[in-house]
Amino acid sequence: MKIVALSLLTLLCLTLSSSLWAAEETSDAENRVKGNFAGAGYWREVSDGTEGYTTSKGREHGQLINVSGETWRQWRNRWISPGGLIAIGGSISVLLLTYLILGPMRLDKPRTGRKIERWNPTDRTLHWFVAITFLALAFSGIIIMYGKHFIPDLFGYSFWKGTIAFCKLVHNYIGPIFSVGLIVMLLRWLKNNFFTRTDITWFLQGGGLIGNKHPSAGFMNGGEKGWYWALFFIGSAVVASGFVLDFPIFGQVRDTMQWANLIHGGASLLLFAISLGHIYIGTVGAEGALEGMTTGYVDETWAKQHHDLWYEDVKDQAVDEKDVR
Repeated sequence: MKIVALSLLTLLCLTLSSSLWAAEETSDAENRVKGNFAGAGYWREVSDGTEGYTTSKGREHGQLINVSGETWRQWRNRWISPGGLIAIGGSISVLLLTYLILGPMRLDKPRTGRKIERWNPTDRTLHWFVAITFLALAFSGIIIMYGKHFIPDLFGYSFWKGTIAFCKLVHNYIGPIFSVGLIVMLLRWLKNNFFTRTDITWFLQGGGLIGNKHPSAGFMNGGEKGWYWALFFIGSAVVASGFVLDFPIFGQVRDTMQWANLIHGGASLLLFAISLGHIYIGTVGAEGALEGMTTGYVDETWAKQHHDLWYEDVKDQAVDEKDVR
């Protein structure tokens, strides 16, 4: 009996010692693995952007850290974001001072009561389609860029979470719609927006702010042509970079997305800052300007004062105000 008990005790000790030895072996192996993966050399390779092995075959899937991501962050936070505030704030300040010092540009002579068609229904519809989608993208984009600095403090994080999610949806879905409208509008209005020598005089006279006489202009004056080409070039950068960001399904790598984000943010903020001048002139800055894009017609006096060369070509088409529908 004693022999049997001793044998069982010996077997139990051997079993326990084997288990402990195996556990120690496993622990040593795990420590070696952890040392290999979490050591200074490994972290140095990871932080340098060195690619490792992964079963996923996607581009850059073996790269844990994108080194250029920090460069993107610095550019966005130190240049694009504050630069946009300076551009928008500067534009608003200049326009406010212009209004306070000079006031709106009034008609020099009384209205005649005779109207000339300036924009047909197709052009007006196209303009307002682009304008409304542009403003929706501008305000949602500004909230995406700057909202985190004030919305959570004012309304709480729950409201901020819903707001940023909504703005992201607006931006992602309205962006392509705006792009189509912008392209159609730019192509449709191209023929009237090439610069001529008349536009040089228009710019030298500040669009009528300098001198006693309003400078001559055709269907589009120098300022309107400048806005058109800003839309053409800066808007093209916004649209192209926006599509890269909106549809990341064509093999774009992280560097591509980061550059697209910087271009999109910078170009969009600049375009919005410039657009404020167009909005100002078209609303409170010049008497009679808004009528052309709401009713399609302008008074003869407005046409002669702001677009005299165009007026000479179409003055025989003037109709009485009561005949305008």
